[in-house]
Amino acid sequence: MNTSLSWIKAYVPDLNVTEQEYTDAMTLSGTKVEGYEKMDADLDKIVVGQIEKIERHPDADKLVVCQVNIGSEKIQIVTGAPNVEEGQKVPVVLDGGRVAGGHDGSLTKGGIEIKKGKLRGVESCGMMCSIEELGSTRDMYPEAPENGIYIFPDDVEVGADAVEVLGLRDAVFEYEVTSNRVDCFSVIGIAREAAATFGKSFYPPIVPETGNDEDASDYIKVEVRNQELCSRYCARVAKNIKIGPSPEWMQRRLASVGIRPINNLVDITNYVMEEYGQPMHAYDLDTIAGHQIIVRNAEDGETFTTLDGQERQLDRDVLMICDGEKSIGIAGIMGGENSMITDHVHTVLFEAACFDGTNIRKSSKRVGLRTDASGKFEKGLDPNNAKAAIDRACQLLEEMGAGEVVGGIVDVYSKVKEPVRVPFDENAVNQLLGTDISKEDMIAYLEKVELAYDEATNEIVAPTFRQDIFRLADLAEEVARFYGYDNIPTTLPRGEATIGKLSFKQRIEAAARNIAEFCGFSQGMSYSFESPKVFDKLLLPEDAPERQAIEISNPLGEDYSIMRTISLNGMLTSLATNFNRRNKDVRLYELGNIYLPKTLPLTELPEERMQFTLGMYGEGDFFSMKGVVEEFFEKIGMHKKEVYDPNAGKPFLHPGRQANILYDGTVVGYLGEVHPAVAENYGIGGRAYVAVLDMPEIIVRATFDRKYTGIAKFPAVTRDISMVVPKEILVGQIEEMIEQRGGSILESYHLFDLYEGAQIKEGHKSVAYSIVFRAKDRTLEDADVTKAMKKILNGLESMGIELRQ
Repeated sequence: MNTSLSWIKAYVPDLNVTEQEYTDAMTLSGTKVEGYEKMDADLDKIVVGQIEKIERHPDADKLVVCQVNIGSEKIQIVTGAPNVEEGQKVPVVLDGGRVAGGHDGSLTKGGIEIKKGKLRGVESCGMMCSIEELGSTRDMYPEAPENGIYIFPDDVEVGADAVEVLGLRDAVFEYEVTSNRVDCFSVIGIAREAAATFGKSFYPPIVPETGNDEDASDYIKVEVRNQELCSRYCARVAKNIKIGPSPEWMQRRLASVGIRPINNLVDITNYVMEEYGQPMHAYDLDTIAGHQIIVRNAEDGETFTTLDGQERQLDRDVLMICDGEKSIGIAGIMGGENSMITDHVHTVLFEAACFDGTNIRKSSKRVGLRTDASGKFEKGLDPNNAKAAIDRACQLLEEMGAGEVVGGIVDVYSKVKEPVRVPFDENAVNQLLGTDISKEDMIAYLEKVELAYDEATNEIVAPTFRQDIFRLADLAEEVARFYGYDNIPTTLPRGEATIGKLSFKQRIEAAARNIAEFCGFSQGMSYSFESPKVFDKLLLPEDAPERQAIEISNPLGEDYSIMRTISLNGMLTSLATNFNRRNKDVRLYELGNIYLPKTLPLTELPEERMQFTLGMYGEGDFFSMKGVVEEFFEKIGMHKKEVYDPNAGKPFLHPGRQANILYDGTVVGYLGEVHPAVAENYGIGGRAYVAVLDMPEIIVRATFDRKYTGIAKFPAVTRDISMVVPKEILVGQIEEMIEQRGGSILESYHLFDLYEGAQIKEGHKSVAYSIVFRAKDRTLEDADVTKAMKKILNGLESMGIELRQ
C-alpha cells in the first residue's frame, strides 16, 4: 500500500511533520512504513518562467535563443526544444539547480547539476525542462508533450516554485499492511491512523446525497444467485456522461501512487478504490442486455474476453457478472471487453460490491489474472463500505460535471454485517500489558480510531471496517500502540507459570534421565506411530488390551498406521539395530508417551501416559536392571520397600525372569528378560533385559522432601543368620518378615549369601543375612537384641524356614 503525504494531509490538515518523523511514529503505532521516496529529492532551483522573445541561434539551425522572465529577472536560455513559443510558461532550472534525468527518462541518483555556460558561442543561464527531466513521465502527466519541454497553463504565476506547481513537492510512503487490517488498504484508513498517531483531527470526505428525481431501479435490475460469494451488490446509474480529462488535483493524487490518469470516468473509479479501499467498476449501460445484472457462477468450459483483450478459461467456481444474455465481467477481477467504456458512452452503471476474498484469490489464480481490485478483494472487504464508496463516486461525478446522477440505489444485501461488541475490562488490559493506565485514558485511545465505548454495557463497539477486533487482547493491542510501546515499562512476568523453575513432573523426568545416564544408559527416541504387526512380534494374544490401538486416518503407510499402546517395540528395535551393528554392550532409555483409547472408535481424546523404558544387552542381568529401578526410586523419595511379583504374566518376557513392580500395593511397572522368541523376532542374538515404569503412577508417589537424620551416637550390634529356605519362598518375603518383627531397633539388613547345591536338601536353598540393630537413645544390651532376634526367628519358622546348623 502506497500513499502520498499530501493526500494524507487532505484528511489530516494539521499534520505538520517531516518524512522521517512520520515514518518513525507510524511504525511505532503499528502502521509499519517500509520506506519513503521524496518526489523532489533530485530537484532544486526550478521556477516557472515565461518565454518573452525567441530568436534563431546564429551558429546552429536547431537551436533558438529565448529571453525568459523568471519573476525576479530576465535570463537568456539556449534550447533545442521543438515546441517553444513566445508567451509560454515553462519550468526553468536556474544556474546551480538540479534536475532528475534526461529527455529519455533515465534518472541519475542525486540529479544532474545545471550550470551557466555557452552553447555554440551563445550564453545560456539555465535550462527549460521536459517532464522526464523533472523525474516523472507522460503516463503520470498526460498533458505533457511527447517531445519537448513541459508547458504550464496560463494561470500559473511567473517565478513560482515549479516543483510545487507540478505537485512534486511531496513524498510517497510504502506501508507493510498486515492482512487483518483491511481498513488500512485505503488512504482514508491510513489517514485515520495518522490522525490518531499524531493526536490530530481527522476529517473524512463529507458525501452529501446525490441524484435527480428518478429511481435507479427503473434503469437496472440486480439478481444475486450466489449470496455466499457475493454478500452485497450496489448499483447506481449516471446519464448524460461527458468523457474528458479529470481535474488536475485528482490526476496528481493518482500519479503520486503510481496510477496513470486516463479520463474522468476511469479516474473516478480508481480514485475511490484508493481512497476508500473499495474496488469499483463502470459499465456502459447501453451494452447491458435487458438492463439486468445477474451475479452467478460460470459454467465449466466457459470462455470470456476481459478488458485487456485476453480470452480466459473459466469453470464453475469462478463468480461472474452477467447481463440478461451474456457475461460482462469476472467478479472482483476485471470487466469484459463487451461492456467497456468508450468515448461514446451515454449512460454508465457504477458497481460496488463485496465478494468472498478466498474465492477471488482462487479465481484470480485460475484465470491467470491479478489486478489491483482482486488484490483488495482477497483481503475480505467490509460490505458496509460498498455503499459509501459508490456514493462518493457519484458525488465526484457531479462535482466534475461529468454527468447527471440518477437518484436512488439498487442494493442487494443478503446478511447485514453488524459491529462487534467486546466486553471491556481495564484491569485485565493493564495486567496483560504490565501498565497502570486509567480507564479514561484507555477509552480516549480507543476513540481515536473510532472504537466507541458503550457505558451502559461496558463494551467496546468496533465498527465493521475493523475486522481485527474480536477479544480483549485486541483492545489491549490498540491501547498499547497509542499509549506507546516505548512507554510500557519493563516488568517481571506474573503468574505461577513464570516463577522460574521446573514443574514437579519435569523434575521427576529429569531425575529419571540423570539416574539412567549415571548407570550408563543413553537416551533414545522412537516413533509414536507403529505397525499392527508389532503385537505379533511381542507374542501378545488376540484378546490383549494392548491390541486396542488408535488407527491413524491418513497414515504414512502400514508400518505407521496406529498409535503405540506399549513402549517396548521402539526400544527392542533400537537394541536390535545396535546388535546388528556389532555394538557389544548397549544400554538405552526412553521417556515417551503411549496412547490408550478410552473407547473405540474414538469419541474423546485418548489417555497419554508417559513411560520410562529401559533396555540393555551385554554386560548386566536381571538384577542389574532391578538395581537401576531401585536407584531411581531412592532418588525420587520412594523409600518404602517395593515388591516384585514374579507372576507378571507378560508374554514378551521370559516366564521365569520377569516381575511386576508393586509400590503401596499398586503396579507401577514391570521388568524382566526378553522372551527368547521375541528376541529372535527382533534379531537380537542374546539375552536382553527391559524395565518399563508407568510415570503417572510414579509421580503421585514421589517426593523431594527430605528429613535430616543425625549421625548415630550409639554403637550398632550385628547378628548373622543362615537359613534353609524352601525354593518357592522369595527373599522379598523374608525381608518383609524381618522388617515386621525387627521392631524399632532394627536399622538395616543385608543379604550376603545365596546358595543351592548338594549340601542343601532338595527343594531348598541356603540364604544368609546380616542384620544390624541400633537404638537412637541408648546402648543396646544383649537382652534387647536377643528379644528382637527371637521374634524374627519365630516369624521365619512360621514360614517353614529352618536355621542352618
